[in-house]
Amino acid sequence: MNPRVPNHIRVLVAKPGLDGHDRGAKVIARALRDAGMEVIYTGLRQTPEMIVNTALQEDVQVIGLSILSGAHNAIVPRVMELLKEKQMSDVLVIIGGIVPDEDAAQLKRLGVAGVFQPGASLAEIVDFIQTSVGQAV
Repeated sequence: MNPRVPNHIRVLVAKPGLDGHDRGAKVIARALRDAGMEVIYTGLRQTPEMIVNTALQEDVQVIGLSILSGAHNAIVPRVMELLKEKQMSDVLVIIGGIVPDEDAAQLKRLGVAGVFQPGASLAEIVDFIQTSVGQAV
């Protein structure tokens, strides 16, 4: 594991599934970095197992999933299950992408902390992470 820099939030940004569009994830990753967070970007076509294993290895506090393919109802429950299995329930999980309101409510019931749909501002996402991790500046 990498030693954590004091007062830095470590965020894993991942693109699960077969979705090949990562421009939004890269914009978010840059905004988080510009806000002083350490960002690990996994790239495209990540499985839930790959995401959770990387989160464990990198000792992150937050996992941000970018899903535009509509596969959130299949991918997110598996990510949450793996986090629980690996005793990583303290890792904050947020989702960004095309997620209908009714699906967003279900994801939150599974333990997802926040769902950011199209139109969410970068400042809103940064503030949510900082406040949720308890390191608001």
